[in-house]
Amino acid sequence: MDIKNKNVFITGSTRGIGHAIAIEFARNGANVVINGRSAISDEMLAEFSNLGVKAIGVSGDISSSDDAKRMVAEATEQLGSVDILVNNAGITRDGLSLKMKEEDFEAVLKINLTGAFNMTQAVLKPMTRSRAGAIINISSVVGLIGNAGQANYAAAKAGLIGLTKSIAREVAGRNIRVNAVAPGFIESDMTAVLSDKVKDVMLGQIPMKRFGLPSEIASTVRFLAEQEYITGQVITIDGGMVMS
Repeated sequence: MDIKNKNVFITGSTRGIGHAIAIEFARNGANVVINGRSAISDEMLAEFSNLGVKAIGVSGDISSSDDAKRMVAEATEQLGSVDILVNNAGITRDGLSLKMKEEDFEAVLKINLTGAFNMTQAVLKPMTRSRAGAIINISSVVGLIGNAGQANYAAAKAGLIGLTKSIAREVAGRNIRVNAVAPGFIESDMTAVLSDKVKDVMLGQIPMKRFGLPSEIASTVRFLAEQEYITGQVITIDGGMVMS
């Protein structure tokens, strides 16, 4: 798929990896839908408009099926279509399973997994009609190997991988591709505040001895959007942390 002039909806794209993905697509000529729970600022939209593409802000709660449908409808009304969906939005509520509150387990699944399903379901009907489209889900290496204190997050991200493969099988005949990326430790606001001791422990798990960059996730997402014969795949971006 030539992404130039295509319309890309990135959930959770006001900061972090989601924002980097939006920048990557805009720099390569795609129009972007910036999404978050709160209203998107004019300053943020101007950042993308200055790259010579259309940029709109659509706010809402992806864990609500009605909200997901509304947001896709708004984006379609303003841009004409949603050609590419990137399910990036996610939250964490970490804690050991023995003490984890039920509401913390459910909240993480509702945003990270149910939210991705809601958005995917909302775009599938128009994509099926046009017989074209790409969906990329942002999973995690935690969904592949687990992590102590993140049973809820790991369950959601593992579920996202199963969702990716199942929907890929359902819609491949309509020329819609569904893939996932599984980032490892990525430079972020979270890693920036960690002590050197904690960072050293984390880096000890990475053969390449460095954290990944949000831009490296973003370029891989763009690659998957562009490739016409890749579907149902999970690409780990982790410096060799998970090898199988």
